[in-house]
Amino acid sequence: MLTRSRLLPKRWSFTLKRKKSSFAAALETAARLVTPKMLLNNPVSLVSKEMNTLAKNIVTLMGSGHPTLNRVTGYYFEAEGKKVRPLLVLLLSRALSEIPIENRDRVKVDFADVPEDPVYSKPPQSLLFQRPAKSISPLHILHGIKPLNPLTRGPEPLPEEFDKDRGILPKQRRLAEIVEMIHTASLLHDDVIDHSDTRRGRPSGNIAFTNKMAVLAGDFLLGRATVSISRLRNPEVVELVSNSIANLVEGEFMQLKNTAIDRDTATINNGAQRVPALSSKFDNPVHDYRVPTTHNGSQITHETMIETAFEYYLHKTYLKTAALISKSCRAAAILSGARDSVVEDCYEFGKNLGICFQLVDDMLDFTVTSKDLGKPAGADLELGIATAPVLYAWKEDPSLGPLIQRNFSQPGDVQRTAEAVMNYNGVGKTRDLAHEYRDRALQNLRQSLPESDARSALEFLTNSILTRKK
Repeated sequence: MLTRSRLLPKRWSFTLKRKKSSFAAALETAARLVTPKMLLNNPVSLVSKEMNTLAKNIVTLMGSGHPTLNRVTGYYFEAEGKKVRPLLVLLLSRALSEIPIENRDRVKVDFADVPEDPVYSKPPQSLLFQRPAKSISPLHILHGIKPLNPLTRGPEPLPEEFDKDRGILPKQRRLAEIVEMIHTASLLHDDVIDHSDTRRGRPSGNIAFTNKMAVLAGDFLLGRATVSISRLRNPEVVELVSNSIANLVEGEFMQLKNTAIDRDTATINNGAQRVPALSSKFDNPVHDYRVPTTHNGSQITHETMIETAFEYYLHKTYLKTAALISKSCRAAAILSGARDSVVEDCYEFGKNLGICFQLVDDMLDFTVTSKDLGKPAGADLELGIATAPVLYAWKEDPSLGPLIQRNFSQPGDVQRTAEAVMNYNGVGKTRDLAHEYRDRALQNLRQSLPESDARSALEFLTNSILTRKK
């Protein structure tokens, strides 16, 4: 097993001890911008009233009639998590509210989906402040035989005056809750897939409750989130957020089977298991990321292979991390009624910030201890995953190619790759790439949103991602 002391050069360890992350401070400062004045005097309250209500509403939304299922689904919500995704939705929603109402006229209604609904006969301003539906189908249909589920009553809404004063619409607050539910479900699943034993500084869900219960709890959370998405009654938002769940799965498959590097699509598990032959019943075209070894009779260059591997890595990163962030930001803009150009910038902001966030995550796997990270460190190499620091090292040292292709499965592969990352400054080059995506995200904010405290908080958060340590 590769220890942290063997992974880290002394100069990195020294730098990490001296450099204090501003990410936690940024979260607290940003959260204060959505905190009523009466809560600012409470030292225990480091998050906003929206964030406090978010946690309570999630518990209500996900509640089950089975006590053990309730315990598993609520397990990760008990721990102190960063909750970056819902905070981004809430801050962006408040920043969007600074756009004059006459410039927010993109309120689309699909009358074919919701015919003769009196809600949609109201002018756009009234439509914006509509609350999520508590139920669309009859409750006895939703609950089945024994309707004891908290889903019957739904979350307690905040006063309408609160929404108008704060600028965060009811459906945007519900969107923040949904996003955190989806993210937490993905954590439950990821910890099973990656055989993780810790999460947020304590035993992971799969260790505390077994793999089966963790997977089922993640599935249940996704089911509850899907119900909540439908109650937003906005077809475009329903499509966006629902599709982000599929993006997470596709990204995970891209990570499990990196076809840009491993050209053998007929096997899995490092060639140990063959994939069943494709049925002739269906024509199922797929993306083919494999890099050909020759082109027009000439050998494909090492530079071309690296370029394709990076494209694959960034695409996978978007699907696994940035898709949920970018599509929730886009959904928040749509719910605000903002015009198309603003909606596009909000989406690009989320995409660029999400990729920046994951690039930093991949750096931390090489530079931070498990204790500081709150989950296993050095896990990517052990899992056979080639992240940006490794790809940068491979660019300088072509001999790493076979190690990457076999997923670092032979003795000494992990150690040799870690040393190459240090020797060729893979972490520093990844940091430079993260800076590029950070700058793009800041540009997206500044060209679409008016100056406000909320926009400043988003800029502060975006900048602080580069100094976070967990």
